[in-house]
Amino acid sequence: MFITKLTARNGFLLGFLFCVGLMLSAFYFQFVGKLDPCPLCISQRVMVVAVGLVMLAATLHNPGPRGVRAYAVASALTAMIGASISARHVWIQHLPAEEVPACGPGLSYMFQYFPLSDTLKAMVTGTGDCAKVDWTLLGLSMPFWVLFCFLGLAGWSLFLYWHARTDRQV
Repeated sequence: MFITKLTARNGFLLGFLFCVGLMLSAFYFQFVGKLDPCPLCISQRVMVVAVGLVMLAATLHNPGPRGVRAYAVASALTAMIGASISARHVWIQHLPAEEVPACGPGLSYMFQYFPLSDTLKAMVTGTGDCAKVDWTLLGLSMPFWVLFCFLGLAGWSLFLYWHARTDRQV
């Protein structure tokens, strides 16, 4: 019954609030849990913010059915890019020790002294720091859970796409 009365605007708002919750969780783990983010973690955060901004724009714009579909496709594609980064992170964490990429300097150092292209490459491909598993829930690492969240956001976006109607209810 809840789903039949959900407007597209409220659907996008729920997606945006979910992204806010993910970012608050990330900051909690960083500042309270003292878990420093690796380059891939930071890239995943950037993508969570990007998905959230697309959903916020859709919420504020409150478009008709064609606009809902456009925003839904944009948010689903952005979420899938984030999912691909998370999937790479999970893959790196499961590499044998001898195949893990070398650890590099911190991102702040890289931004200051390295060319931007090298820094962005490290943010997307990962470094040896990305192979370290600092936290698990039910035996699964944080990048796995972020991957699951990205796939959920993409699925939610596609749900909003398929249920866009002229009366703006999903």
